[in-house]
Amino acid sequence: MAYDKFTTLTSTAVPLPIENVDTDQIIPARFLKATTRDGFGDNLFRDWRYNGDNTPKEDFILNNPIYKGKILVGGKNFGSGSSREHAAWAVYDYGFRCVVSSFFADIFKNNCLNIGVLPVQISPEFSEEIFEAIYADPNTELEINLEAQTITLLSSGTQESFDINGYKKGNMLNGFDDIDYLQSMKSEIETFAESRPF
Repeated sequence: MAYDKFTTLTSTAVPLPIENVDTDQIIPARFLKATTRDGFGDNLFRDWRYNGDNTPKEDFILNNPIYKGKILVGGKNFGSGSSREHAAWAVYDYGFRCVVSSFFADIFKNNCLNIGVLPVQISPEFSEEIFEAIYADPNTELEINLEAQTITLLSSGTQESFDINGYKKGNMLNGFDDIDYLQSMKSEIETFAESRPF
């Protein structure tokens, strides 16, 4: 599944300073029946967003119209729990292209990288500064530069670098998933195959 190239993202952000957000909260198990990646955003954080009668919970951050953007800033240990890739699908389908946290569960992190959501891990101190800035001004913007591997809080100029696997970085810059990457090398693969004596 090709997705939009990720180069530099400048956006406001949605703050979710809850630690140990697990994948069952990101997308509850009862919504895992679909076989395509579409529609999962409707049920992102379903049990936190809605009451039993399907009315929105006014106190949940995604239901607060003053917070919006393509960046979700989560608490420490974001994406823990089961390995369901549907959690990353839900984040992407909702409209987030980047999740920022001071620590990610490895499987969730890799699932995000496979579908075009950039997980940016930062220090706890910078995380706290970002939360404070967003609460002080919901229009605060973050700049995520994938090529330079930097995240900048534009209101203060505070910046940190983040790590990313080189292969995944290249795929995100090109908007490739693993299959797209192989297809981009089709001519090279065919040339190599033709050179084989069998």
